[in-house]
Amino acid sequence: MTTTNGSPSSSSSSATISSSSEANNRNPNPNPNPSSSSSNTMHSWWESVSKAQSRIHALSSLLASPSLISLAESDRPARSLLNSSDAYLAVSAALSHTSAGSGDDPLCQWLYETYQSSDPDLRLVVLAFVPLLAGLYLSRVVTFSVSSASGSAPSLAGFEAVLLALYGSEVKVRSGKPLLISIPDLSQPSLYHTPSKGSVSAHKPTIGVLSPPLEPQIAVKSTKRASIVGIALDCYYRKISLMPSCSKIDFCEFVSSWAGQDCPCRHEFDDDINSSSSPEMRSFGEEGGDIENAAEGMGGLAIQDRLNGECKWEGVGRNSRRGSRVPLPWELLQPVMRILGHCLLAPLISEEVKDAASAAVRCVYARASHDITPQVILAARSLIQLDKSTRKTAKDALMFAAPGPASNPSTPSKPRRPEVLLASK
Repeated sequence: MTTTNGSPSSSSSSATISSSSEANNRNPNPNPNPSSSSSNTMHSWWESVSKAQSRIHALSSLLASPSLISLAESDRPARSLLNSSDAYLAVSAALSHTSAGSGDDPLCQWLYETYQSSDPDLRLVVLAFVPLLAGLYLSRVVTFSVSSASGSAPSLAGFEAVLLALYGSEVKVRSGKPLLISIPDLSQPSLYHTPSKGSVSAHKPTIGVLSPPLEPQIAVKSTKRASIVGIALDCYYRKISLMPSCSKIDFCEFVSSWAGQDCPCRHEFDDDINSSSSPEMRSFGEEGGDIENAAEGMGGLAIQDRLNGECKWEGVGRNSRRGSRVPLPWELLQPVMRILGHCLLAPLISEEVKDAASAAVRCVYARASHDITPQVILAARSLIQLDKSTRKTAKDALMFAAPGPASNPSTPSKPRRPEVLLASK
């Protein structure tokens, strides 16, 4: 069949297009019922509000806290629950109880059912408690395994059910595919360099595996525990900009406890070692009369002890933190370092969160120095240096912005003449 400009197919298609355009001109609104979309939106909004209200009422009855019922009266009850510090403290106190986390724990059941909801705001509420769940779970697993060798440790099936719910949702999202990352060719002059056409080797970035494919899990095995908790923390990281500050502070405090290193290795890159050292080190320096020499001497002892595999000052000055020292494999440390990076460098972060993250990343660096894990040392060291530079920049900007005691901002200042430097021949 030959196709020409006057073919029947072309004429029929043009006639169809013209007739459809004329129909659209006659009826500019193709939707015969414009109010149906608005009614559907209103219905979905009301359904979301009613679900959030029912979950808030259920939580209020579980915690015996009638004050939480007022959160259900807002236009966005789930967001009000997410940003309520009173609700967070109440749930935190209930989960921190020694009897919490069992298979019949009603609060863990509430968290599990809330995360199964299709409402994204309700899922955010559960994600806000992921650092608390992960911190309590990992710390208690280690504590129970050490204290009870007979196998009669309390059940943590409630914590595990919530963590498995987050892990299962991520398995569905990834659909058995790994997470890949494109690594640029560092042999090129810059990351944005394009080789010339006559170049022998083309610029092909290397593809790296950021996370392998996830396997479905129906229980938390000891070999998969770090991976499951790491995936839960990764889900938390993707929504971290919406998380409250109290949740981020809890995470940083648990990371400090997980690392469990309070030795002077934490202050290896700090300029002012005297202000951050322990009271024992300061008193030792004051008795000697030269605090700088004392700090250098103690630093040398710390380095020598670290080379010998121990640190005599480990545990000195330890604050009362929640949690205990746990194993830190790379699949768990990957999301930990991402979250710490956000808490240190993201804009609009409170100083309390930054200080907690700064202490946590130094504990992780000290732990990695003792364990001799190069990738963790590099990541923690980079975050420490970035934290120092951003704090110094903010301090310098504050000093230059503040007017002097004898200066008057309303008084105009005369421009200074450029200095002329004379060089002798």
